[in-house]
Amino acid sequence: MSRGFSRRHFLQAGGATLAALGWSQLDVMRQGDRYGRAWAQSTPRKLALLVGINEYPRDSLFAPLNGCVSDVELQYYLLVHRFGFNPRDIVRLTDQQATREGILNAFEEHLIKQAKPGDVVVFHFSGHGSRVLDPDQDFEDGLNSTLVPIDSPLPAGFPREGGAVNDITGHTMFLLGSAIPTENYTVVLDSCHSGGAKRGNLTIRARLGGGNLTMSDTERAYQEQWLSRLDMSPAAFIQQRREGIAKGAAIASTRREQYAADAPFNDFYAGAFTFVLTQYLWQQTGASPLTGAIANVARTTTELSFSNQEPQFETKPGSNFEGEPLYFTPKVANPAEAVVTNIAGGEVEMWLGGVEPNSLEAFDAGAVLSGVDARGQDRGLVELTTRSGLIGRGRLLDADTLPSGSLLQEQMRGIPTQVTLRIGLDPSLGADAASARTGLATIPSVEALNLGGEEVHYILGRMTAAYRQELAGQSNLPAEGSLGLFSQGLDLVPDSYGNPGESITAALERLHPKLRSLLAARTVKLTLNPGSSRLNLNVTMADENGNQTFGQAVTLRGSQTPPPARPGILQVPVDTGLRFAIENLENRDLYLSVLVVDAAGIMAVIFPNNWTASVAATLLPAGETLMLPDSGSFRLVTQPPLGTTEVLVVASTSPLDNALRGLQAIADNAGLTRGPVGIADPNDVIGSLLEDISDGTRGAGNAATRSVSVSQLAALSLTFDVI
Repeated sequence: MSRGFSRRHFLQAGGATLAALGWSQLDVMRQGDRYGRAWAQSTPRKLALLVGINEYPRDSLFAPLNGCVSDVELQYYLLVHRFGFNPRDIVRLTDQQATREGILNAFEEHLIKQAKPGDVVVFHFSGHGSRVLDPDQDFEDGLNSTLVPIDSPLPAGFPREGGAVNDITGHTMFLLGSAIPTENYTVVLDSCHSGGAKRGNLTIRARLGGGNLTMSDTERAYQEQWLSRLDMSPAAFIQQRREGIAKGAAIASTRREQYAADAPFNDFYAGAFTFVLTQYLWQQTGASPLTGAIANVARTTTELSFSNQEPQFETKPGSNFEGEPLYFTPKVANPAEAVVTNIAGGEVEMWLGGVEPNSLEAFDAGAVLSGVDARGQDRGLVELTTRSGLIGRGRLLDADTLPSGSLLQEQMRGIPTQVTLRIGLDPSLGADAASARTGLATIPSVEALNLGGEEVHYILGRMTAAYRQELAGQSNLPAEGSLGLFSQGLDLVPDSYGNPGESITAALERLHPKLRSLLAARTVKLTLNPGSSRLNLNVTMADENGNQTFGQAVTLRGSQTPPPARPGILQVPVDTGLRFAIENLENRDLYLSVLVVDAAGIMAVIFPNNWTASVAATLLPAGETLMLPDSGSFRLVTQPPLGTTEVLVVASTSPLDNALRGLQAIADNAGLTRGPVGIADPNDVIGSLLEDISDGTRGAGNAATRSVSVSQLAALSLTFDVI
């Protein structure tokens, strides 16, 4: 936001989760380096209150949630093992503990009364958000955002009839923040106020609210007590909260009008934002400013929530806190994928909070991690034997013991030889659901599931009048009655819809190639390791004339050079010519493959692109840079469909001869000798590529997995929206 832009106009025009709390929205995409700068001030004590509510009563007229207690655990392990919080200084309130009185008492007793100037204070809330009538009418909609404790049911007869609710309002949160005696205060809200209980396979963290709901008499009395304690007049209270937040920094998981997703991940639930935020912070090296941090968090949150969920934050007016690190604490530990939580008799229990969400499936039996000390030196290897959610169990391989609290870094992951694409069956299929299940079962490695349980990757459904209304803002909206694919959060998969009246059998025959391509893309994404690879690789995407750099991806532990900050989610206009610079900064040769997956899920190979050459065609010599495309060979131009395109760069110390032979056969059939090649069913090629990159790796592995070492593979992704 530019300095000349009216803050009030910005609030009214854009809206934000924080707006009705008396907080403005500040686009986090333009503040990426805020989280990477070290802050030298001494912090004698670090206090945190973490609240997560799943078990909202079903008779409260709104849905229970699934991932909020997981959010509390995600934050707890992050604060303790990456930011140096003492476990005794963290209070966790979950489910039945998180009543209105329980939350407010804990805030007063644990945070306000114990904190001193210079201390660090964190308050995290995961649960339902809502809105009630604001008697002071701070904003045009006349509403004040709220946090919904477990004991705040909707009035009987709502929404036809109004009434008071026992929510904790944004006005109260402002007063509590004002009372904290340190400026180093961070509030994180993983909730939303957009309304609705379900969207596709996701639960939305919003309880219905509006102008016919009011704050309770208890809430009003509580605010009056705090005004007296703070010696603040009602007029000053209104003025100060309209200016901005009271202390420190405030972070929200989404804009006010967007959905905050309570999402399934592999075999557990969590908030999409909280999971991405904590996982990202586990991975950071801290060697230099973490430029682009929030841009990356926001992008991945959007990809995982499937709801264009954009995190927001604001800092105290005039504070310049945008330059301080998250939680006002420099990271005090090495980057890691996991931490040892218990060890006995050579058996190790660990928390896998640093594993990238899309890679979890590769961290099961056969994956190997190394314990590291404070200097980053290896202290022994641990092999995973089982995993349930983010709790892993394993055995020591070459050490007598590892102390509890030891950080664990990836050495080897196990890519399953049989990856499954899970397709949810939308209720809009009606009586055709059984036929859809039978038809999907005939497609190799595709599984049909009912919605509302475990994670699905896409949803098969019929475009209804209700969906057309809900998706009215999207371009190229399919006709009512047509069959096609949705994302897990009910966004459209481009180019997947047929004509109205199409049978399930015909639709699945039409979608067969697309489903196979989506399966292949999912498989190759299991290799992505930008945070853990030890190879030194740098990828830059620019326009074909070199006038504008769009994005950059690096191996953080290999290069120790984070990419520069980006101004926001990367958007590239259609018909833009692109060029990639891929730098091998190793002192040894690497072998490359570069894949592109467009918004419709179609995969193409843009390197190698000389289909008459030997395996040397995939070679990038040590210290050299590949320009792709090179001068005059061909052009790479962004094309429809509009939406998210992903470029995957795979670099290996092993020759990619199996993959090259498969690609050459495809090129021969198409009559190509040079240039990019599209792959109708890329699964065999991807299988060959995995065989190449897993050759010669060390590890237990088994017939069900391919072991891939961080010292022999770098797999990076550049994602952008074609607009």
